[in-house]
Amino acid sequence: MNLEDLNKDLATKQLAGFWASNITGNDGDVIEPRTTVVPYLWKWDDIYNGLLQAGELVSLEQSERRTIRLLNPGVPGTTGATNTVHTSIQLVKPGEIAKAHRHTLTALRFVLRGGGAFTTVEGERFTMHPGDLILTPQWTWHDHYNGTGENIMWLDGHDGPLLKALEVMAVEPFSQKQQPVEAMPDFSLHQFGWARPPEQLSEFPDPPFRYPWETTYESLKALASTPGDECDGVLLRYVNPRNGGFTLRTIGCEIQMIRPGEKTRSHRHTSTTIYHVFRGSGATIVNDQRIEWSEGDFFTVPLWSWHQHENGNKDEAILFSVNDRPVKEAFGLYREERG
Repeated sequence: MNLEDLNKDLATKQLAGFWASNITGNDGDVIEPRTTVVPYLWKWDDIYNGLLQAGELVSLEQSERRTIRLLNPGVPGTTGATNTVHTSIQLVKPGEIAKAHRHTLTALRFVLRGGGAFTTVEGERFTMHPGDLILTPQWTWHDHYNGTGENIMWLDGHDGPLLKALEVMAVEPFSQKQQPVEAMPDFSLHQFGWARPPEQLSEFPDPPFRYPWETTYESLKALASTPGDECDGVLLRYVNPRNGGFTLRTIGCEIQMIRPGEKTRSHRHTSTTIYHVFRGSGATIVNDQRIEWSEGDFFTVPLWSWHQHENGNKDEAILFSVNDRPVKEAFGLYREERG
């Protein structure tokens, strides 16, 4: 029997030799992290127009959530923008209720357009305004209600692709369309603010929470006069309100200001990032690809890709982003290199 015959014989028995995989390369080869995710730009006009058309054609009775997903050309099927994080944009029209449910997904909402609608999480009602970030932790009841006279749109992010790979996806509908409101609005700001009770009052490791845009923007403006981060400009991380760590156990959220005329230093890391251009315009160079972005757009920077940002305009540019760094760090797999 030769080696080819052995390989075929093993294959008939659902077996395979390590020698056939060559996953470690040849002797002396340097193996670096690789991903199927590719740099990609989604234009806001395409998303916005698609959502408006969906608002006319798709009711919330037909589809529990009216969202348009960002699909990366390198990710198989309709999984998401990356292999670990799903991103979509949701529209709730005036008077509509996106009914209550809960799931093993850990989710977040970053408000893009409109204002005054509500997301209720575990009986706590959070008002939604552009630039607000609202956390919907794993297995928390949540629903959305737009009682205003205008459409509201927000970014939905969750760890669905990761949970799908781990085969732990579960969803449960609530017994009513909306859950009862049992706490004063934004009660978590008192539970987990800078002055807080000494004991933890939430059963969730990642508690429901809202980061108001006003506070976030004030911090960005105040820090704009400092040197900032050489690779990311003025960078803020949304910290976990309970433990001060990453925003959520599986998803990190950040926001940064690229100041007028600023060009950052190139770096790369083993986390993959999805960016949303909340304000302004500019460009990001990913390896040898230049991505020109403007307000409302989304784009991806795959893991272990050299990238840098630049703003050649007179106005500030603000980028909101989600990443899978918490997962990489939890397994000791996070690395970063600076050019």
